Amino acid sequence: MATPECYACGKEAEFDDLPPRECVVHDRLWRVAHAMDTAMGGWLVLLPRRHVTAVHDLTDAEASALGVWQVRLSRALRSVTGCVKTYVVQFAEAEGFAHVHFHIVPRMADLRPGHRGPRVFELLRRPEQERLTADQADRWALSLRAHLHEHPTTPGPDRGR
Repeated sequence: MATPECYACGKEAEFDDLPPRECVVHDRLWRVAHAMDTAMGGWLVLLPRRHVTAVHDLTDAEASALGVWQVRLSRALRSVTGCVKTYVVQFAEAEGFAHVHFHIVPRMADLRPGHRGPRVFELLRRPEQERLTADQADRWALSLRAHLHEHPTTPGPDRGR
């Protein structure tokens, strides 16, 4: 059940009117958004479409789709951003953001050592003038959406074996 103080549920309630940054792609169980207030383009957030506050409360169907989404988004980020890898992180502890969500973060080759690993979250705490604008986040979202639609199942190195 959705809760009024939950940011993710609030966006889900506005689903038909969401800008690209709030709905890069989706299916019946998961929605992908571009992170807000970030200084890094391509930082994605994967959210279940129903209100859930702990990973152990995901349904079997949600859990099954989770890994596929994480890999699919990581592959798309690799193709679109040229990142060397992605970080996949889940905390759901911030006020108003207890709804389970997974950060899928492109780790670029030139990412400063001071922002690697969990310190990448410092890029969510940058001054406003360093953050992406809504238009920039929308452009990232549309780029990633186009790639994901063109490559609904991006093959991995061992696919087809």
